[in-house]
Amino acid sequence: MKLVKKILNKLNGLYYPQEYLCFTKESFQQPLHAYLVDGRQIIKDITNEHLFTGYSPLIFTLYSPAGSNPELPANIEIIFSQRSLQPNDLFTKKDAIARLSLKLIRKQSAGDITILYYEGTKGEHHFLSSFYQFMIALNNRLYNKKEGNVFLHGNLYKQVQIAYALPRIISLITVGNHNLYNLFPTDLHGPVYEQYYIGSLRHDGKACKQVETAGRIVISQVNCEACKTVYSLGKNHMQEVKPKGNFPFGDISSSLFQLPLPRPVLLYRELELLGSFEHGIHKLLLFKIVSRQTLSDEPATLAHIHNVYATWRNNKGLAGNYLLR
Repeated sequence: MKLVKKILNKLNGLYYPQEYLCFTKESFQQPLHAYLVDGRQIIKDITNEHLFTGYSPLIFTLYSPAGSNPELPANIEIIFSQRSLQPNDLFTKKDAIARLSLKLIRKQSAGDITILYYEGTKGEHHFLSSFYQFMIALNNRLYNKKEGNVFLHGNLYKQVQIAYALPRIISLITVGNHNLYNLFPTDLHGPVYEQYYIGSLRHDGKACKQVETAGRIVISQVNCEACKTVYSLGKNHMQEVKPKGNFPFGDISSSLFQLPLPRPVLLYRELELLGSFEHGIHKLLLFKIVSRQTLSDEPATLAHIHNVYATWRNNKGLAGNYLLR
Protein backbone atom coordinates (compact mmCIF):
# COMPACT_ATOMS: atom_id res chain seq x y z
CA MET A 1 0.00 0.00 0.00
CA LYS A 2 2.93 2.35 0.66
CA LEU A 3 4.06 1.85 -2.93
CA VAL A 4 0.55 2.65 -4.23
CA LYS A 5 0.46 5.84 -2.15
CA LYS A 6 3.90 6.83 -3.43
CA ILE A 7 2.76 6.32 -7.04
CA LEU A 8 -0.43 8.33 -6.47
CA ASN A 9 1.57 11.18 -4.95
CA LYS A 10 3.86 11.23 -7.99
CA LEU A 11 0.88 11.30 -10.38
CA ASN A 12 -1.29 13.93 -8.64
CA GLY A 13 0.10 16.96 -10.49
CA LEU A 14 0.53 18.94 -7.26
CA TYR A 15 3.54 21.24 -7.07
CA TYR A 16 3.77 21.63 -3.28
CA PRO A 17 4.15 18.88 -0.64
CA GLN A 18 1.64 20.38 1.82
CA GLU A 19 -2.13 20.37 1.37
CA TYR A 20 -2.56 23.90 2.75
CA LEU A 21 -0.08 26.71 2.11
CA CYS A 22 0.33 29.66 4.47
CA PHE A 23 1.20 33.21 3.45
CA THR A 24 0.71 36.86 4.35
CA LYS A 25 -2.78 37.78 3.18
CA GLU A 26 -1.87 41.38 2.34
CA SER A 27 0.93 40.31 -0.04
CA PHE A 28 -1.20 37.82 -2.00
CA GLN A 29 -1.37 39.15 -5.56
CA GLN A 30 -4.07 38.59 -8.20
CA PRO A 31 -6.49 36.51 -6.09
CA LEU A 32 -9.61 35.05 -7.66
CA HIS A 33 -12.96 36.85 -7.60
CA ALA A 34 -16.12 35.09 -6.42
CA TYR A 35 -19.29 36.08 -8.26
CA LEU A 36 -22.93 35.25 -7.61
CA VAL A 37 -24.39 34.39 -11.01
CA ASP A 38 -27.68 33.65 -12.72
CA GLY A 39 -27.17 31.57 -15.83
CA ARG A 40 -24.32 33.33 -17.65
CA GLN A 41 -24.99 36.71 -16.03
CA ILE A 42 -22.98 38.24 -13.18
CA ILE A 43 -25.26 39.30 -10.32
CA LYS A 44 -22.78 40.44 -7.66
CA ASP A 45 -19.12 40.28 -6.63
CA ILE A 46 -19.16 38.50 -3.25
CA THR A 47 -15.39 37.97 -2.91
CA ASN A 48 -15.38 40.02 0.30
CA GLU A 49 -19.08 39.64 1.12
CA HIS A 50 -19.38 36.00 2.12
CA LEU A 51 -18.03 33.77 4.85
CA PHE A 52 -16.76 30.20 4.52
CA THR A 53 -18.23 28.57 7.63
CA GLY A 54 -18.30 24.81 7.09
CA TYR A 55 -16.55 22.00 5.24
CA SER A 56 -18.64 18.90 6.12
CA PRO A 57 -20.93 19.80 4.52
CA LEU A 58 -19.59 22.88 2.75
CA ILE A 59 -21.32 25.99 4.14
CA PHE A 60 -21.13 29.53 2.75
CA THR A 61 -22.77 32.38 4.67
CA LEU A 62 -24.09 35.45 2.85
CA TYR A 63 -25.55 38.57 4.45
CA SER A 64 -27.12 41.91 3.62
CA PRO A 65 -29.08 44.70 5.31
CA ALA A 66 -32.70 43.58 5.63
CA GLY A 67 -34.78 44.72 2.66
CA SER A 68 -31.80 46.20 0.78
CA ASN A 69 -31.76 43.69 -2.09
CA PRO A 70 -34.19 41.27 -3.70
CA GLU A 71 -34.11 38.10 -1.62
CA LEU A 72 -31.70 35.46 -2.85
CA PRO A 73 -33.26 32.26 -4.19
CA ALA A 74 -33.13 28.89 -2.43
CA ASN A 75 -30.56 27.65 -4.97
CA ILE A 76 -27.59 29.77 -6.00
CA GLU A 77 -24.45 29.41 -8.09
CA ILE A 78 -21.05 31.03 -7.50
CA ILE A 79 -18.24 31.17 -10.06
CA PHE A 80 -14.58 31.85 -9.32
CA SER A 81 -12.74 33.83 -11.95
CA GLN A 82 -9.48 35.68 -12.48
CA ARG A 83 -11.32 38.28 -14.54
CA SER A 84 -12.72 41.46 -13.05
CA LEU A 85 -16.43 41.44 -13.97
CA GLN A 86 -19.31 43.83 -13.26
CA PRO A 87 -22.99 43.18 -12.45
CA ASN A 88 -24.96 42.28 -15.59
CA ASP A 89 -21.78 41.27 -17.47
CA LEU A 90 -21.98 37.95 -19.31
CA PHE A 91 -19.20 35.51 -18.53
CA THR A 92 -17.86 32.77 -20.77
CA LYS A 93 -17.17 29.16 -19.86
CA LYS A 94 -13.46 29.98 -19.92
CA ASP A 95 -13.96 32.75 -17.32
CA ALA A 96 -15.26 30.29 -14.71
CA ILE A 97 -12.16 28.51 -13.41
CA ALA A 98 -14.37 26.97 -10.72
CA ARG A 99 -18.04 26.95 -9.76
CA LEU A 100 -20.12 25.97 -6.78
CA SER A 101 -23.83 25.15 -6.60
CA LEU A 102 -25.47 25.67 -3.20
CA LYS A 103 -28.88 25.36 -1.52
CA LEU A 104 -30.35 27.44 1.30
CA ILE A 105 -30.40 25.66 4.68
CA ARG A 106 -31.17 28.46 7.11
CA LYS A 107 -32.21 32.10 7.28
CA GLN A 108 -31.41 34.22 10.31
CA SER A 109 -32.01 37.81 11.42
CA ALA A 110 -29.54 39.79 13.51
CA GLY A 111 -30.67 43.35 14.17
CA ASP A 112 -31.39 44.82 10.74
CA ILE A 113 -29.23 42.25 8.95
CA THR A 114 -30.41 39.13 7.11
CA ILE A 115 -28.02 36.17 7.24
CA LEU A 116 -28.37 33.25 4.82
CA TYR A 117 -26.60 29.90 5.20
CA TYR A 118 -26.06 27.85 2.04
CA GLU A 119 -24.88 24.24 1.76
CA GLY A 120 -22.77 23.14 -1.21
CA THR A 121 -24.38 20.58 -3.52
CA LYS A 122 -21.81 20.42 -6.33
CA GLY A 123 -18.41 21.80 -7.21
CA GLU A 124 -16.26 21.66 -10.32
CA HIS A 125 -12.95 23.33 -11.16
CA HIS A 126 -10.19 23.47 -13.77
CA PHE A 127 -7.22 24.08 -11.49
CA LEU A 128 -5.78 20.73 -12.61
CA SER A 129 -6.51 18.34 -15.46
CA SER A 130 -9.25 15.73 -15.03
CA PHE A 131 -6.55 13.02 -14.80
CA TYR A 132 -4.80 14.74 -11.88
CA GLN A 133 -8.14 15.40 -10.19
CA PHE A 134 -8.98 11.70 -10.49
CA MET A 135 -5.65 10.70 -8.91
CA ILE A 136 -6.16 13.15 -6.01
CA ALA A 137 -9.70 11.84 -5.43
CA LEU A 138 -8.43 8.24 -5.48
CA ASN A 139 -5.73 9.08 -2.94
CA ASN A 140 -8.37 10.77 -0.76
CA ARG A 141 -10.66 7.72 -0.95
CA LEU A 142 -7.89 5.25 -0.12
CA TYR A 143 -5.89 7.08 2.53
CA ASN A 144 -7.91 9.82 4.24
CA LYS A 145 -10.40 7.62 6.11
CA LYS A 146 -8.47 7.85 9.37
CA GLU A 147 -9.72 7.91 12.94
CA GLY A 148 -10.15 11.51 14.09
CA ASN A 149 -10.02 12.80 10.51
CA VAL A 150 -13.16 14.20 8.87
CA PHE A 151 -13.43 12.26 5.61
CA LEU A 152 -14.55 14.48 2.72
CA HIS A 153 -16.40 12.04 0.49
CA GLY A 154 -16.90 12.28 -3.26
CA ASN A 155 -17.61 15.73 -4.67
CA LEU A 156 -17.40 17.35 -1.22
CA TYR A 157 -13.60 17.15 -1.40
CA LYS A 158 -13.69 19.13 -4.65
CA GLN A 159 -16.06 21.71 -3.12
CA VAL A 160 -13.63 22.26 -0.25
CA GLN A 161 -10.70 22.67 -2.65
CA ILE A 162 -12.69 25.42 -4.38
CA ALA A 163 -13.63 27.17 -1.13
CA TYR A 164 -9.95 27.31 -0.19
CA ALA A 165 -9.04 28.88 -3.53
CA LEU A 166 -9.75 32.21 -1.85
CA PRO A 167 -7.39 33.20 0.99
CA ARG A 168 -8.88 32.20 4.36
CA ILE A 169 -7.57 33.95 7.47
CA ILE A 170 -6.49 31.61 10.27
CA SER A 171 -7.24 33.22 13.62
CA LEU A 172 -6.75 32.06 17.20
CA ILE A 173 -9.60 31.84 19.71
CA THR A 174 -9.02 32.40 23.43
CA VAL A 175 -11.67 30.97 25.75
CA GLY A 176 -11.65 30.42 29.49
CA ASN A 177 -12.29 31.64 33.00
CA HIS A 178 -11.13 31.02 36.58
CA ASN A 179 -7.49 31.07 35.36
CA LEU A 180 -8.05 28.08 33.03
CA TYR A 181 -7.93 28.64 29.28
CA ASN A 182 -7.84 27.13 25.83
CA LEU A 183 -6.31 28.52 22.64
CA PHE A 184 -7.06 27.02 19.23
CA PRO A 185 -7.13 28.02 15.54
CA THR A 186 -10.08 28.53 13.22
CA ASP A 187 -10.45 29.46 9.55
CA LEU A 188 -14.25 29.06 9.39
CA HIS A 189 -15.30 32.50 10.56
CA GLY A 190 -15.66 36.19 9.82
CA PRO A 191 -17.32 39.51 10.70
CA VAL A 192 -20.70 40.69 9.48
CA TYR A 193 -20.42 44.49 9.03
CA GLU A 194 -18.36 44.71 12.26
CA GLN A 195 -21.61 44.33 14.21
CA TYR A 196 -21.78 40.55 14.38
CA TYR A 197 -19.40 37.66 13.93
CA ILE A 198 -20.03 34.11 12.74
CA GLY A 199 -17.81 31.17 13.54
CA SER A 200 -18.06 27.43 13.17
CA LEU A 201 -16.68 24.65 15.39
CA ARG A 202 -17.13 20.89 15.41
CA HIS A 203 -20.15 20.35 17.64
CA ASP A 204 -18.62 17.27 19.28
CA GLY A 205 -15.37 19.04 20.15
CA LYS A 206 -14.37 20.19 23.63
CA ALA A 207 -13.51 23.64 22.27
CA CYS A 208 -17.10 24.10 21.10
CA LYS A 209 -18.49 23.18 24.51
CA GLN A 210 -16.02 25.54 26.20
CA VAL A 211 -17.12 28.44 23.99
CA GLU A 212 -20.82 27.76 24.67
CA THR A 213 -20.22 27.48 28.41
CA ALA A 214 -18.19 30.70 28.60
CA GLY A 215 -20.47 32.66 26.26
CA ARG A 216 -17.62 35.00 25.37
CA ILE A 217 -14.35 34.68 23.49
CA VAL A 218 -11.55 36.69 21.97
CA ILE A 219 -10.63 35.98 18.36
CA SER A 220 -7.19 37.22 17.25
CA GLN A 221 -5.59 37.69 13.86
CA VAL A 222 -1.91 36.82 14.15
CA ASN A 223 1.34 37.45 12.33
CA CYS A 224 2.12 34.96 9.57
CA GLU A 225 5.46 34.18 11.22
CA ALA A 226 3.47 32.18 13.81
CA CYS A 227 2.14 29.71 11.20
CA LYS A 228 3.90 26.63 12.65
CA THR A 229 2.70 27.44 16.17
CA VAL A 230 -0.85 28.08 14.96
CA TYR A 231 -1.05 24.74 13.14
CA SER A 232 0.36 22.94 16.19
CA LEU A 233 -2.53 24.30 18.29
CA GLY A 234 -5.11 22.44 16.18
CA LYS A 235 -5.11 19.54 18.67
CA ASN A 236 -6.55 21.90 21.31
CA HIS A 237 -10.01 21.58 19.76
CA MET A 238 -10.20 18.31 21.72
CA GLN A 239 -8.30 19.40 24.87
CA GLU A 240 -9.48 20.50 28.31
CA VAL A 241 -8.88 24.04 29.61
CA LYS A 242 -5.47 24.48 31.27
CA PRO A 243 -3.46 27.12 33.14
CA LYS A 244 -2.22 30.07 31.07
CA GLY A 245 1.40 28.85 31.00
CA ASN A 246 0.46 25.95 28.72
CA PHE A 247 -0.16 28.29 25.79
CA PRO A 248 1.88 30.80 23.71
CA PHE A 249 0.18 33.83 25.22
CA GLY A 250 1.91 37.20 25.33
CA ASP A 251 1.76 39.74 28.14
CA ILE A 252 -1.35 41.54 26.85
CA SER A 253 -4.99 40.81 27.80
CA SER A 254 -8.15 41.93 26.01
CA SER A 255 -9.56 45.25 27.14
CA LEU A 256 -12.99 44.16 28.44
CA PHE A 257 -12.92 40.41 29.07
CA GLN A 258 -9.29 40.42 30.26
CA LEU A 259 -8.62 37.22 28.33
CA PRO A 260 -4.96 36.59 27.42
CA LEU A 261 -3.95 37.28 23.82
CA PRO A 262 -1.66 35.06 21.72
CA ARG A 263 1.74 36.16 20.55
CA PRO A 264 2.13 37.86 18.04
CA VAL A 265 -1.41 39.32 17.78
CA LEU A 266 -2.17 41.96 15.13
CA LEU A 267 -5.88 42.58 15.76
CA TYR A 268 -8.49 41.11 18.09
CA ARG A 269 -12.23 41.19 18.63
CA GLU A 270 -14.11 40.45 21.84
CA LEU A 271 -17.28 38.50 21.09
CA GLU A 272 -20.43 37.61 23.04
CA LEU A 273 -22.39 34.53 21.98
CA LEU A 274 -25.96 35.22 20.86
CA GLY A 275 -27.08 31.85 19.50
CA SER A 276 -26.12 28.70 17.62
CA PHE A 277 -27.39 25.79 15.54
CA GLU A 278 -25.97 22.48 14.31
CA HIS A 279 -25.54 21.40 10.72
CA GLY A 280 -23.47 18.39 9.71
CA ILE A 281 -20.42 18.15 11.95
CA HIS A 282 -20.57 21.89 12.66
CA LYS A 283 -22.09 24.16 15.24
CA LEU A 284 -22.63 27.58 13.66
CA LEU A 285 -22.16 30.30 16.29
CA LEU A 286 -23.49 33.85 16.04
CA PHE A 287 -21.70 36.46 18.15
CA LYS A 288 -22.08 40.16 18.82
CA ILE A 289 -18.85 42.14 18.40
CA VAL A 290 -18.30 43.93 21.71
CA SER A 291 -14.94 45.52 20.88
CA ARG A 292 -12.27 45.57 18.17
CA GLN A 293 -8.68 46.59 18.75
CA THR A 294 -5.75 46.87 16.32
CA LEU A 295 -2.41 46.28 18.05
CA SER A 296 -0.18 46.32 14.98
CA ASP A 297 -0.59 47.81 11.51
CA GLU A 298 1.97 45.41 10.07
CA PRO A 299 0.49 43.88 6.87
CA ALA A 300 1.26 40.30 7.88
CA THR A 301 -2.06 38.52 8.54
CA LEU A 302 -1.79 34.73 8.52
CA ALA A 303 -3.94 33.05 5.86
CA HIS A 304 -3.84 29.90 3.74
CA ILE A 305 -5.10 28.32 0.51
CA HIS A 306 -5.39 24.78 -0.85
CA ASN A 307 -2.55 23.15 -2.78
CA VAL A 308 -4.77 22.53 -5.83
CA TYR A 309 -5.25 26.27 -6.39
CA ALA A 310 -1.65 27.05 -5.36
CA THR A 311 -0.45 24.62 -8.06
CA TRP A 312 -2.68 26.34 -10.64
CA ARG A 313 -1.12 29.68 -9.64
CA ASN A 314 2.37 28.24 -9.95
CA ASN A 315 1.55 26.87 -13.41
CA LYS A 316 0.35 30.36 -14.42
CA GLY A 317 3.53 32.00 -13.07
CA LEU A 318 1.72 33.82 -10.25
CA ALA A 319 3.74 34.61 -7.13
CA GLY A 320 3.01 32.74 -3.92
CA ASN A 321 5.48 33.73 -1.17
CA TYR A 322 4.35 30.66 0.74
CA LEU A 323 5.58 29.78 4.21
CA LEU A 324 6.19 26.05 4.09
CA ARG A 325 5.82 24.47 7.51
